[in-house]
Formats: sequence, structure tokens, C-alpha cells
Amino acid sequence: MPDRLYERIPFRHSEIEHRYGPSVHILANPYLLSQLGQLCAKETIQPAINRLVVDIYSRLLEDVMNAEFPRVVVDIPTRMIDVTPAGVYRGEVLDRSARAVTVNIARAGAIPSQTVFDLLNVALDPHRVRQDHIIMSRMLGEHEEVVGAGIGGMKIGGDVEDAFLMFPDPMGATGSSLSEAIQTYKRKVPGRPRRTINLHLVVTPEYLRRMTRDHPDVVVYAVRLDRGLSAPEVMETVPGTRWDEERGLTDRQYIVPGGGGFGEIMNNAYV
Repeated sequence: MPDRLYERIPFRHSEIEHRYGPSVHILANPYLLSQLGQLCAKETIQPAINRLVVDIYSRLLEDVMNAEFPRVVVDIPTRMIDVTPAGVYRGEVLDRSARAVTVNIARAGAIPSQTVFDLLNVALDPHRVRQDHIIMSRMLGEHEEVVGAGIGGMKIGGDVEDAFLMFPDPMGATGSSLSEAIQTYKRKVPGRPRRTINLHLVVTPEYLRRMTRDHPDVVVYAVRLDRGLSAPEVMETVPGTRWDEERGLTDRQYIVPGGGGFGEIMNNAYV
């Protein structure tokens, strides 16, 4: 009889404590924070930048799949089956029949989404995995502040019925672009996703407020929370306790401490 030890595998995130609500997960992962710190450092340039993005997103997706994706119990004969009938592994694995769609929000989302797409094709049945593409740009006001987001083009390959709809966007700054992209899927793309999941390197309190307000059904995962422009007494509180007073964005909507414009540094294109 196979060992039943792995028929129900517990999995729990290591997360920071916060008051942003149950749909927000800010990981407490020393390895990912170390890699992200190196990625955001002023002296880090290509090709290290994109290699770090791939590494971080690979591990972030692993965490998300462990927590969110369905599992099935399987019996897998090992190479020892030729020696003994006990050579069978029985236990939970990810359900390869799960459906997933990852969305590349160009330009900062290109490498993260491609990384997620490639790994989903390993973990799941590739026939059940798709990558879509949306070209978006910030709309700026007279003082170069972000006042909205515009869609310049889309390539969406089908419906999203019962799919894990994933948005791997590195920096959750204002949330305007991502909110518009999610709204586009809700209005224009047939089908209801099983779950919509945003995957970020860094998020701000401003982003979390926008996302939880506009799309309370969306689950947010982030490696780090940046609220570096908050008052010292606010920084001493558990994140989200004084949410209205937390600030992570400059007047031009760049994240502090942040890492600069990721669409720029990932493409060596500073326009």
C-alpha cells in the first residue's frame, strides 16, 4: 500500500502583517527581497537586470501556484516498479488540466509575462495555457502627473472561462494601467475567470487602494511594499493601519524607494 503522507500537502505563505485586506499578499521572503534589492540598486545594469527579473518571477509564480492552483492525487510508478510493487509514489501534484492566461502589458510586463508563460507550460498542459498582449501607456497631465491610462492595441487569443487570469506587472504604482486592463477583460473578453491574480515586484499603498477599490475580486501578490514617502510615525505602524496617510509615490508617480522606471531599465530605452 503506498504511503498516504503526501495526499494532502499543507502550504502557507510567509507574509508580512498588514491591514490591506485578505486579497493582498505581501511576501516575507528573504531570498526574493535580496534579489529585488539587487535589481533595484543604482549600479545594476543589463544583462543582470533582466536575469534578475526572470529569477524573481519564476520563484514568485511558484509561490502563487502552490497557494492558488488546484491539485489532484496521483499514483506515479517510479523506476523501482521493476523491482517491487511498492515502487509507486502517491500524492498531490498540481492539476495539469487547470487553465491559465497570462497578460503581457507592454512594455515592462513583457519579460515577466513571458517568464510566467514559459513556466505555466511546464507545470500545466500547454494546450491549456495562453499569453495575451496589451499595449498601454500612461496619460499625463500638464505637470507630468499620471491622470489615466490608454490602450494602444491588443492581441487577445480567446475567452478566459474558468482560467487563472494573471497579470505579471513589475511595479504596482498608481494602478491606473492595470485597472484599465482588468476592466477591459471584464467588459470585452468572453468568459469568467476562475481567479484573477496580479503578480508584482513592488506595490505602493496608493496602488493597493486603487486595486482593492476598483477590483475587489482580484488577488494581489507582491515581493515588496514601498511606502517610503510616508511620515516617520506612519512608517512605525503596521502597513494599512493609517492607509490614508501612507505614501509611496512622488508627484510624478514614481515609487520610493522603488527602482526607477522598469519599462525603461528593462529595455535600455529611456523615453
